[in-house]
Amino acid sequence: MKKDTKPKKFQWDLGKLFSSDNDANISKSQKEFQNQVQKFVKKWKNKNFTQNPSILKKALEDYNTLLEKYGPFDASFYYFYLRQSQDLNNPDIKAKYQKAVDINQKAQNDLLFFELQISKIDKKRQPQFLKAKELSVYRHFLERLFVKSKYLLSEKEEKIINLKSTTSYQNWMKLTNSLLAKQERIIKMDYGKKVKKNTSQLSALTSHPVKKVREEAAKALDDILESIGDVAEAELNSILEDKKTNDFLRGIKEPDEERIIKDDMTYDIIHTMISTVTENFHISKKFYSFLCKILKVKNLHYFERALEYKPKKKKNKTYPYPKAVEIVHRVFSKLDEEIAQIFYDFASKGHIDVYPAKGKRGGAFCTYNLITHPTYILLNYTNSLRDITTLAHEAGHGINNELIKKKQIAINFGTPTSTAEVASTFMEEFVLDEIIKYADEEEQLSILISSIIEDISTIFRQVAFYNFERELHLTYRQKGYLSKKEIDNMFAKHMSSYMGPKVKMTYASKNFWIKVPHFRYYFYVYSYASGLLISKYLQRRVKEDPSYIENVKYFLSQGLSDSPYNIFKKLGINIKDTKIWLEGLKELEDKIKKAHKLAKKLGKI
Repeated sequence: MKKDTKPKKFQWDLGKLFSSDNDANISKSQKEFQNQVQKFVKKWKNKNFTQNPSILKKALEDYNTLLEKYGPFDASFYYFYLRQSQDLNNPDIKAKYQKAVDINQKAQNDLLFFELQISKIDKKRQPQFLKAKELSVYRHFLERLFVKSKYLLSEKEEKIINLKSTTSYQNWMKLTNSLLAKQERIIKMDYGKKVKKNTSQLSALTSHPVKKVREEAAKALDDILESIGDVAEAELNSILEDKKTNDFLRGIKEPDEERIIKDDMTYDIIHTMISTVTENFHISKKFYSFLCKILKVKNLHYFERALEYKPKKKKNKTYPYPKAVEIVHRVFSKLDEEIAQIFYDFASKGHIDVYPAKGKRGGAFCTYNLITHPTYILLNYTNSLRDITTLAHEAGHGINNELIKKKQIAINFGTPTSTAEVASTFMEEFVLDEIIKYADEEEQLSILISSIIEDISTIFRQVAFYNFERELHLTYRQKGYLSKKEIDNMFAKHMSSYMGPKVKMTYASKNFWIKVPHFRYYFYVYSYASGLLISKYLQRRVKEDPSYIENVKYFLSQGLSDSPYNIFKKLGINIKDTKIWLEGLKELEDKIKKAHKLAKKLGKI
């Protein structure tokens, strides 16, 4: 019997956390969380639990139970984080979220001693703990702490850094996000009617097929970004200073070094990938030249970089959300029934918040908290091809989370940034393949070009973002302050570096850094490129041998139980080798050649 995949819920059902913003259980849950943290602190803080593996095992078991059932981020923090994403401008939610932040920040400070004490185990004694059989399930957790120990401060100093993060970092980001979410502008649509659109909707309209509409949307978006430019300048400089201060205190020399340590990676791996992609920017430049030809334009504006090719005399194809769910479920079912079931649960049980709304956070994300909490996905779905691939992308993250839950303990629950984008881009590509399969040649060309645009953005644009971030931090550390104009010009330079002369940096371009949240999460962007390049290898293997999906699921279930290098190595992938990155780029080049050949056949160029 065919499963009914038609979604019946379009907003998050947060009932598994709390029934409402005023649920009396929120206060009870916070008190229980605080009690459990203090119970753990009282039991272990003044005890030398690092004297031998047997005692450390007992302490780690208690710590794992705490992480599984209560925190480091409790249910109220997760709930109000989600609610704030739905309504950024609600002062009541803001207040309750801040209270949850304060409670969780104190808990993290109280728990700092535990990992800090483990990390300070003498280097000569560390092998004893790593080789201990009773600690085998915690081995990589210990390895990561031993690596981080070089950069960890005293418990008091770590608490100070943790406490100041709200005012020096988080509040600045919330201010910018809130200002963006509040903004609306009136623009004239192609049917002649003037309508009011928010920031997220205007961003989507910059790729509208009608030039006048996308130009109006771009100018309105530019006006919004300029209107908060002074605030964004102050915000970015403040968090750059905060990062500089923290790095100085920790003895971290390079601005991206902390990210690399956190992601359980090595400098040579990440910078091999970054330099390999940067050296091949000619691929993306050549594509934009091809895109201009097929669109019959001399050049594109920056906001038009994702402009899709639409066959003439054909109505623009849309993908209503219920249809998108049906397609994604069908694709996942062909890959693996367990993967399909996880997605079905997301779509049918209120784990996806679907449509744009005033005050709602823009873009899309997938998030999780404790190993015992549900995974939630946020979309701003507008029925485009990009929206259906975004659904598949975020579902990939969610599937990754759920597979880890089934195989790992709480201490190993999570995904380092370096591998976080593999699952998402893997799933996304198979959905595109399915859509192409039922399309005629005109539609195939349109979908191919859309897919290439996404790949270019995921690989080349994100690496250009990374290069921009590097220069941003290094220049700030040299000069002490950067004006908005300096940041604008720096951003424009790096965007032009991968797009070339065919894409013009005019309005809604130089100031676009203001609305890119990833720059506030320091060097996160490289993972999009590395994830897609690696997933292209995995896609090819599954297409050659469908049973290889079991290897992919194995990789997706490993979480934090081993380093990305070792996990990939078990799959026969050496991410230290330039060849793996070049192989991924070749896959993209082949796709561009296929589109070029098809365009020539159809007489489009």
